[in-house]
Amino acid sequence: MKIGILGAGSVGNALASLAQAAGHQVVLSQRNPSDKTASFEYAAQASDIVIIAIPYAATASVLPTLSQELSGKTVIDATNPLNDDWSPKILDPETSGAELIATLLPASHVVKAFNTIFADIMTPDGLKRLGVPVTVFVAGDHLAACQQVSALANEMGFAPIETGPLATARYLEAMAHLNIAIAVGQGKGTDAAFIYHQGTE
Repeated sequence: MKIGILGAGSVGNALASLAQAAGHQVVLSQRNPSDKTASFEYAAQASDIVIIAIPYAATASVLPTLSQELSGKTVIDATNPLNDDWSPKILDPETSGAELIATLLPASHVVKAFNTIFADIMTPDGLKRLGVPVTVFVAGDHLAACQQVSALANEMGFAPIETGPLATARYLEAMAHLNIAIAVGQGKGTDAAFIYHQGTE
């Protein structure tokens, strides 16, 4: 499968490495392509699944220009609404960044995933915490798209958990804000991750 990644920063590069290690072809892209990256337009057009790894603040200007190329495709929103200082960007409580992105891409299947995980631990070794894979939460309104993202996340070394409709991204973005508040605000560092363990009856 060909995975397009919009954004060649730390998250984009980390996800690209994990996807490649899982046997997928990756198209890493950025606004100004280089000899190692493609354009956003090419990545959107040429890929089966596309991951948004640009800053949330850039989505309103970038994504509408790609709506045609992304029509009918699964689009993974790995962003978080943040200010420049990593503090939470306050949105209307009745929505989330992911839901707003879905309005920018009405013909795509937008799925929230990877946003609660620091780029620093997105490595084969970093994803194992006491022998347990890091949890990736998956939220979306299209069941097949969520299953596709969960399967991809599993291949990349995460433990996926589907949380329900895209509206649950409101909670996932709040979890990311909490993670940042502890790691950055309290100076605890980004070598940290969520592990969701559910017992069996």
